Amino acid sequence: MINDCSFVGETLLKYMPNSIRKQHIKRTRSLWDKTFGILYKILRTQSDIYHVHYLLQDCYLTLRLKKGPIIGHAHGSDLRTTMKHRVWGRIVRYNLMNCDRVIVSTPDLLPIARRFRDDVLYLPNPVDTQVFYPKPPIEHSGKKRVLIADACNWITKGTDKAIRALSKIRDDVEVSIIRYGVDFDRTLALANSLGLRLNILPKVPHEKVREYYWNADVVVSTFVGYLPIVPLEAIACGRPVIAYVSSKYPEYRDFPLKDLIEEEELAEAIMGADINLWRKEYEYFEKYHSPDRVVERLLSIYNELIDCKSG
Repeated sequence: MINDCSFVGETLLKYMPNSIRKQHIKRTRSLWDKTFGILYKILRTQSDIYHVHYLLQDCYLTLRLKKGPIIGHAHGSDLRTTMKHRVWGRIVRYNLMNCDRVIVSTPDLLPIARRFRDDVLYLPNPVDTQVFYPKPPIEHSGKKRVLIADACNWITKGTDKAIRALSKIRDDVEVSIIRYGVDFDRTLALANSLGLRLNILPKVPHEKVREYYWNADVVVSTFVGYLPIVPLEAIACGRPVIAYVSSKYPEYRDFPLKDLIEEEELAEAIMGADINLWRKEYEYFEKYHSPDRVVERLLSIYNELIDCKSG
């Protein structure tokens, strides 16, 4: 396993059978570590499968070193934005066309990747259910406690839409937001202009975020049509999630709330979110995103590649 994204690689490795010998090659964002450092680490490895997260330099170097079979795992920004870059876009396209197999983490990425090859597969993101698990809601008599858990980014997360929807019910909710994301300051300014008070939470290590989920009554997530890792973690922690999930993706046919896009209906859904909604969302989560199910699907892909190589 080379590199990672949102701890997906770590979770996949953690839930693989003990009979599989595993190695996770990680790197920092330092110039050395993401160039010559990662090159040296990959060069020293010998493996039956090379599973690379993000279709960027890690994947390119693995290909150029003629390692294989190679799975390129796209997570979003590599296909949505980086591929449009004049220089980096060439690397993403090269990786797309030359990996032995390409998998994507959200269904919106499928049509992008399939412009270059038709065998791309969707692998749902797993959530570590030993870290993120349900706890009963904390009973209280106050306003409904709402957590905005995703990074503040108006383009990729739709945080501004969440703020506008919550401002319509500002007298009935207590809203908390984590201090991170490129649009954090803009988000605070927007909330202030709409009379919505925000309780600012410090950014914490990944495993500590579950405390924020457990202290909320409902988690408001992304408004971009697909489900990234954060809303899945919130569902795993026992909290209903309000997000815009598009019905145009058949992969979400079993998700209970779809096509919530207008601010008024989002506000209504936030106020109506309860244990019954969570049970339906958790049923979807267990069916598609439980780590054991995802790993089982991934191992079938591994075995298929190994059989092709030996054949």
